[in-house]
Amino acid sequence: MTQATDKTIATGLSRLLADSYGVYLKTHGYHWNVRGISFAALHTLFMTQYTEIWTAIDEVAERIRALGEAAPQGYGAFAELSTIRDGDPRASAEAMLTELIADHETLIATAKTARDGADDVTAAVIDNRVQAHQKHVWMLRASLG
Repeated sequence: MTQATDKTIATGLSRLLADSYGVYLKTHGYHWNVRGISFAALHTLFMTQYTEIWTAIDEVAERIRALGEAAPQGYGAFAELSTIRDGDPRASAEAMLTELIADHETLIATAKTARDGADDVTAAVIDNRVQAHQKHVWMLRASLG
């Protein structure tokens, strides 16, 4: 791969990292703030999901570094790169689920865009993220009933 190609792939991964961090933060916040009859189940589901995302964030950042680029860091850098917006801690459980489903679908699209032209190692990292977010969407949808 060329240095220019690596930079392009790293840029896509940076967007994936930023969107992942946004969904991580929102999911963690919803874990704290969910309420209602499904509190215990959603509190646990959100914890399972934000823990998985937290681990994956590191893998994506390390792949950016392996491509020779600096991984973005900090809220300002992530805000510039991400399409994920902050959640409302007062939202209903149903609204939280619906919003997280949309955010994971956004993440899947971001990942698929980042995969274009990626080498095999990077593609495998991205494919793992797509699979994980598809599973998160399934779990969230099943929780809506």
